[in-house]
Amino acid sequence: MASLLQGRLPVNQDLLLMQKGTLMRKVRSKSWKKLRYFRLQDDGMTVWHARQARGRAKPSFSISDVDTVREGHESELLRNLAEEFPLEQGFTIVFHGRRSNLDLVANSVEEAQIWMQGLQLLVDFVTSMDQQERLDQWLSDWFQHGDKNQDGRMSFGEVQRLLHLMNVEMDQDHAFQLFQRADASQSGTLEGEEFVEFYKSLTQRPEVQELFEKFSSDGQKLTLLEFVDFLQEEQKEGERASDLALELIDCYEPSDSGKLRHVLSMDGFLSYLYSKDGDIFNPTCLPIYQDMTQPLNQYYISSSHNTYLVGDQLCGQSSVEGYIRALKRGCRCVEVDIWDGPSGEPIVYHGHTLTSRIPFKDVVAAIGQYAFQTSDYPVILSLENHCSWEQQEIIAHHLTEILGNQLLSTTLDGQLPTQLPSPEELRRKILVKGKKLKTLEEDLEEEEEEPESELEEAELQLEAQMESEPQELSPRSKDKKKKSKPILCPSLSALVVYLKAVTFYSFTHSREHYRFYETSSFSEAKAKSLIKEAGNEFVLHNTWQLSRVYPSGLRTDSSNYNPQEFWNAGCQMVALNMQTAGLEMDLCDGLFRQNAGSGYVLKPDFLRDAQSSFHPERPISPFKAQTLLIQVISGQQLPKVDKTKEESIVDPLVRVEIFGIRQDTTRQETSYVENNGFNPYWGQTLCFRVLVPELALLRFVVKDYDWKSRNDFIGQYTLPWNCMQQGYRHIHLLSKDGISLHPASIFVHICTREGLEGVES
Repeated sequence: MASLLQGRLPVNQDLLLMQKGTLMRKVRSKSWKKLRYFRLQDDGMTVWHARQARGRAKPSFSISDVDTVREGHESELLRNLAEEFPLEQGFTIVFHGRRSNLDLVANSVEEAQIWMQGLQLLVDFVTSMDQQERLDQWLSDWFQHGDKNQDGRMSFGEVQRLLHLMNVEMDQDHAFQLFQRADASQSGTLEGEEFVEFYKSLTQRPEVQELFEKFSSDGQKLTLLEFVDFLQEEQKEGERASDLALELIDCYEPSDSGKLRHVLSMDGFLSYLYSKDGDIFNPTCLPIYQDMTQPLNQYYISSSHNTYLVGDQLCGQSSVEGYIRALKRGCRCVEVDIWDGPSGEPIVYHGHTLTSRIPFKDVVAAIGQYAFQTSDYPVILSLENHCSWEQQEIIAHHLTEILGNQLLSTTLDGQLPTQLPSPEELRRKILVKGKKLKTLEEDLEEEEEEPESELEEAELQLEAQMESEPQELSPRSKDKKKKSKPILCPSLSALVVYLKAVTFYSFTHSREHYRFYETSSFSEAKAKSLIKEAGNEFVLHNTWQLSRVYPSGLRTDSSNYNPQEFWNAGCQMVALNMQTAGLEMDLCDGLFRQNAGSGYVLKPDFLRDAQSSFHPERPISPFKAQTLLIQVISGQQLPKVDKTKEESIVDPLVRVEIFGIRQDTTRQETSYVENNGFNPYWGQTLCFRVLVPELALLRFVVKDYDWKSRNDFIGQYTLPWNCMQQGYRHIHLLSKDGISLHPASIFVHICTREGLEGVES
């Protein structure tokens, strides 16, 4: 079967040439460069490769996996090979998530242009697909999998194999009945639309049909009033239900006559439930919906630790790709470890380890290019400066020359501020966080005065140096503490405006000696002990100063801590190893999914109040406590855990996890459904009590039950409590890397009640 999108695919000379195939060099490193034959398949949606033109081909990637295509000069790897291959002949395919980039070198500039333009055309096409087109493509992909002899039709034997691939365990006689019913041409095989009909018979949703009939008087349609009743009673849409019903019918009812009559068919009802309007995530939380005019310290800020690393902390690769990926996912605080490099050029790497090194100027160029592609709100460069005076001057030069007007190098109005500026005031600005020789007050006073004599300048530097301490020292550098540290260079010091790094001694010391524009960093162990010993003081500290928390130096595998306990105390910059997928990054992605993915989320008011009595370990009486009832109803098209095992079918269960204050952090799970990943039904209700919902995150995880070992991960979705919609909702699952597993979803009913009635302690 040709792609169901075939008629809608762009017709283009580049694509036709890509379908003929091209011999190109695949480059993994300076020493690994091999010729491979790449060809766009006839479906226009997948690229296969082989060792030679007529060799045995295998899938390389799907167009839906591709984020963007970059020119050769933008690739770190290809730039290092510029003497061997002309950069104009190279290009880079960048994938969603954490999958490594694919660097290719064509035999001519023309061939490179054909592939770059053709791939970008297809990526743009996929990005613009609507819900039905995405489903058509998904079906087309499955047909390609099942059609083993690639003759464009499927025998019953091939269909049986496909059912296993699709996670369906079905009685053979029933499967044959559905097959014969779909075989309208009576050819003994399924083609194109026949396969679509067969799929529809597989995906009947009796639980949705039952819900539809509960509100429909004739079982055929929902009238406008019936649909309004459903939106008010079940979806808790309140007064806006009447206007919303008209909008939703106009948007999701497939028939024109239905739209004219303001009625919703079963197909339209299912389309609504599966859409963004029927999603568990409230669409009103998707754009910028929070007040962005509060001081910076009033926000959680998406933050990265050792951003340059794309692997572990000891031998991993350092790459500008780490910065690009972090910034593109909305991260607003990146870390730069800078050391003296050869030829007078500072380098970035994890000091005293075997991690690879990258030029500081390349890092700054990447930050300048990608800082505001995802979010307009300010980016913070957390500098860990280990350089000599001479190379510090180079650092200051690169920052000012490469970043230009993006770099904030003085207060916004040239006046002494009384509080930190807001994200709104700092739009499209890059701020430097680091050591500073003087106070901001002294800087502003002296801006128009003559500089001090060299002797006075040196004395000031020594004095400032004595006040500061090395930040986040590795064990080996602690041993060398006695060596004199390089004095801070004035030109670099001057670039630190609102984020002067200072050593934390105690909350009392900070109150008495520090200013609002000074910020301290805390190791995860130090921050944990402070929360335990002086939780309310930490909360109050974070109402007027910024805090950054970073992972323990013992996490050499780039693992992460749970960020939630630090958010509970109002810590703003809770830095994570963003290259490491898992629960901790799911929580980070979940919190920052709201507010347009801008990387800034306004903290709850009790974490912004300078007189707050909130203690994260001992919260006050639960005046806003809520009870949450989640009915986990069914699942749809869950992917296989191990796609290489055709015969294995998943036994799915759903675990619901709540993260918040310690008393609220809990989890419950359904029983498992045996041998059904295609349309499992659970129909089980889980009940939770939550004392501080404003801090809670919900994580829905689907697992494959395994009685012999740990249950295998299938997919997850995480969101903030305050972004959750009540009623019948679909939860669209994401992979470990946070990539959509479309059309995989679970169908739930959500109900929240004020107070804790009816829930056992």
